[in-house]
Amino acid sequence: MTDVANPEQMLFTSTAQAFLEKEVPLDRVRQLHADGIAFDAEWWQRAAELGWASLLVPEELGGGSVSGDGVADLALLAEQAGRSVAPGPLHPVSVVLAALVEAPDGHDETIEALVSGELVASWAAYEPRQPFSALRGDSVQTTATRTASGFRLDGTKDRVEAGEQSGVLLVPAMCDGRLRQFVVPTDSPGVTVTPQASVDMVKQYARVQFDGVEVGEAAVVGSADATQAIVERQRQIALVLQCAEIVGILDAVLTMTNQWLFDRHSFGRPLASYQALKHRAADMKMWFEACRATTAGAVAAVGGRSPDAELLVSVAKAYVAERAPVMLQDCVQLHGGIGVTWEHDLHLYLRRVALYRAMFGSPEDHHRAVYAVSRRNRAVEEVGA
Repeated sequence: MTDVANPEQMLFTSTAQAFLEKEVPLDRVRQLHADGIAFDAEWWQRAAELGWASLLVPEELGGGSVSGDGVADLALLAEQAGRSVAPGPLHPVSVVLAALVEAPDGHDETIEALVSGELVASWAAYEPRQPFSALRGDSVQTTATRTASGFRLDGTKDRVEAGEQSGVLLVPAMCDGRLRQFVVPTDSPGVTVTPQASVDMVKQYARVQFDGVEVGEAAVVGSADATQAIVERQRQIALVLQCAEIVGILDAVLTMTNQWLFDRHSFGRPLASYQALKHRAADMKMWFEACRATTAGAVAAVGGRSPDAELLVSVAKAYVAERAPVMLQDCVQLHGGIGVTWEHDLHLYLRRVALYRAMFGSPEDHHRAVYAVSRRNRAVEEVGA
């Protein structure tokens, strides 16, 4: 995933890195937190002008990617964002666009506004007091009832990333006993958005109540038969973005920690010269490369729409989200007392990883998913044999 395949991809990655270092360094992240701001809307629009929101959108819909593989380019971008724990709605906007480009009829203006950065959108996938479960019919309590002019939505969603900052939400709901998704403007009558606290410094979430919200026929995304496949595509995009960003976080933190071990001296010797610490650094390097490899496999599978994508995204999330918190806690300890202070930057990275460990399924959830998919595939092979 971190291998740059062509000069265009190299330029895109270096431009993104320079933009992030200039516009949202870590002290800017701290300032946004102090001001209670998730991200600057003008900053996001400038990021969109660099092509950040267009990578999953085909050229005929106003998008395009530098390498022709939008998922790979987006993963490289997420990795760069991880190195500076950047703010911004890259994840929710990308996940919504992943759905809209699968069924663009009637949503051309929304896609155009998202690609330009004029509009922010988010996927309202979570139900209150419910884990993320790939949106099975029995887990979705929000309902869409047919009316003379369209649909009426009733229910509640929570843990909606950038909910307060979003102009539209993509809302899964049960309609006539089947799962459907609807594009709902947040300024519609009956929509109530309430902020929710987050462990992250700048990632903000919201609880959204839908009380008799009226939407037209054009609000529907895809047919009833296609909805589950679209939802699965969104899930895969969300997971590879998480894993790619965590890889960027690990890269930054391990670099920071290794430099500290060489700079800090004890008994006249750098900490890096002690064998016990060398072993810990070697273990973390091995785990990091495994995180990067599993993520690269998932990115390639999702980008190529491989039948193995469902399995490989869960393999990546299970491994990366399980090992990353352990590695970051090790880095905190290797820094000594300074590692647990507010002034040190380590906790900014640790907070982001702790958040991503929980969102869109925990490692334990994905271990079970790997088992379920493997068992299903084995049963298919046995029937075919």
